[in-house]
Amino acid sequence: MNKADCFYLGYVAKLHGFKGEVSLFLDVTNPADYASLDAVFIDINDQLTPFFVESLKLKNNGFAAVRFEGLNDEHNAKKLLRKQLYLPAQVLPKLEGKNFYDHEVVGFKVIDANYGEVGVLEQVVDFKVNPLLQVMNGEKEVLIPLLDDTVQKVDRDSKELHVVAPEGLIALYLED
Repeated sequence: MNKADCFYLGYVAKLHGFKGEVSLFLDVTNPADYASLDAVFIDINDQLTPFFVESLKLKNNGFAAVRFEGLNDEHNAKKLLRKQLYLPAQVLPKLEGKNFYDHEVVGFKVIDANYGEVGVLEQVVDFKVNPLLQVMNGEKEVLIPLLDDTVQKVDRDSKELHVVAPEGLIALYLED
């Protein structure tokens, strides 16, 4: 399995007990969507390695206590700490309209209704209070707040994200 065919789910945060259980941090909008996971891929030395879930209990704030099959001691569990978790992109339901997964729109051309072409979406910076679209225009960075009405259209065929940024914001970044 390649990372390009997967999406980032979170990471192994800490040990949970002394018998090989670990706490995962699920870096997703709704961790409950992943309560019935049967396997994950863990990035070990740039190789995605499958781990099968024996039990999973959701905790608070995106954490889950997990026991992986064959992982029965603290020593081996420690080797997984801070390792990233991935799932195949095909397990995600297809979104339509203005809804999108953050990883899905990376690389899309961003077009503002007032300014025109802004640049290429580098990443969605997922701050809880104020998520941002990080757009690169050559060497210049443009940060657009991702408010409820910011995204007007997601054109998956043309790989374009049509937005309405706050008036004058883009010019502040791009005009000399």
